[in-house]
Amino acid sequence: MILIIDDDIAVQTSLALLLSQHGFQCLSANGRAEALQVIDQQELELIILDLNFSISTTGEEGMSLLKEIRKIIPQVPVILITGWATIDLAIEGMKAGAKDFISKPWENAHILQSVRTILDLKSLPENSINRRKLDEEYELDYIIGEDPAFLSILENLMRIAPTDASVLILGESGTGKELIAEAIHQNSKRKKQAFIKVNLGGIPANLFESELFGHKRGAFTDARFDRKGRFELADKGSIFLDEIGDIDKANQVKLLRVLQDRTFEVLGSSYTKTVDVRIISATNRDLTEMVQKGTFREDLFYRINLITIKLPPLRERPSDIPLLVQFFINNLRKLYHRPDLKATRAAMNWLKQLHLPGNIRQLKNLVERTVLVSPHDELDIEDFQDQLTSTSKTSSGHLPEVGSMTLEEMEIEMIKKAMIFHKGKVTAVARTLGLTRSAMYRRLEKYNIPYS
Repeated sequence: MILIIDDDIAVQTSLALLLSQHGFQCLSANGRAEALQVIDQQELELIILDLNFSISTTGEEGMSLLKEIRKIIPQVPVILITGWATIDLAIEGMKAGAKDFISKPWENAHILQSVRTILDLKSLPENSINRRKLDEEYELDYIIGEDPAFLSILENLMRIAPTDASVLILGESGTGKELIAEAIHQNSKRKKQAFIKVNLGGIPANLFESELFGHKRGAFTDARFDRKGRFELADKGSIFLDEIGDIDKANQVKLLRVLQDRTFEVLGSSYTKTVDVRIISATNRDLTEMVQKGTFREDLFYRINLITIKLPPLRERPSDIPLLVQFFINNLRKLYHRPDLKATRAAMNWLKQLHLPGNIRQLKNLVERTVLVSPHDELDIEDFQDQLTSTSKTSSGHLPEVGSMTLEEMEIEMIKKAMIFHKGKVTAVARTLGLTRSAMYRRLEKYNIPYS
């Protein structure tokens, strides 16, 4: 049962009709006294609360009632709604425990998505951590790890994946935030739709609107053709806003609008477009500290973190290092036709002791460089040590000395060799290199490697 608290009978009727048409049962209340009476008599799943009663536009009545509701039934989620929206009011409401904040006039699709998402989250089953069970129920082919704390995080993510909840993924560089984002999408109701990744840290400030919202021909000097933006490409699917902590304040405002109203304008056009996307964001920055310093908007922060997940650095789950190393080696065996390739137990134990500030990415590069350079099929401590300390050891004279190629150049060579070996079959190449297919396509485009 959903309770609608609003003194405007038209709003009550409109919301009740909309929700009932989509299978929800509703009750209405005109104000505090009536609302508290319903709360006392009915078992509720969700409350939609107007912040302003009578002629008041301060929001004080609604905020007071919100705090009262949270004390009486803290387990029931609340969506705030008002025609007098202000940033400060939105933030105050979210801090007081509201799950979402919607402005009048609302988009029907937006409010329905908010209601469904919050109710879906509320009805999630209890945890039962088991890697085998997770693999049976979800698509997690490229997520490696059995550390109990990591499994708990993974299970929580998979439980919320089928919902439309916005997810903020925190973690140090190299902890696998992009892979986790793709796993959320692949296990969602949107998995057959697009997954669009945007590296916000790599977009120049003056190209932000063009990249995200698209542009019309002639919108600026080099705009020779119409171009769809990333949000339009992600419509009905998911958009991954990587490095969201790197956006400047001016562009944070532009991003906030599309996240709040699901609307945007193409650069060079006054026509407003509506988009239906699931938002997944990630950063290695401390957004809470940035909010306190005033470098990241607090209202934007609350828009992206309905669910927040912090991925642990590799040093906090060292027992997973041998599993990751074995996964990388298995892929390289196929790529380089070295079926006897393996790491010794001593090497595995040594690798578990490394600090690895670059986390999984650094470990992957270390293993790949060692395999490329070492003449041995049985990799021991010394083989890995040589590459960790960047000594100039060669492999039978056929591979470049360490330092003569960058990791990016090595990655390009590995992809090209894998494409030749698998005769251009992108799915097989992605599997061999331990990447998802969409990540593989991005690398092919980035390095201008032809594919069919």
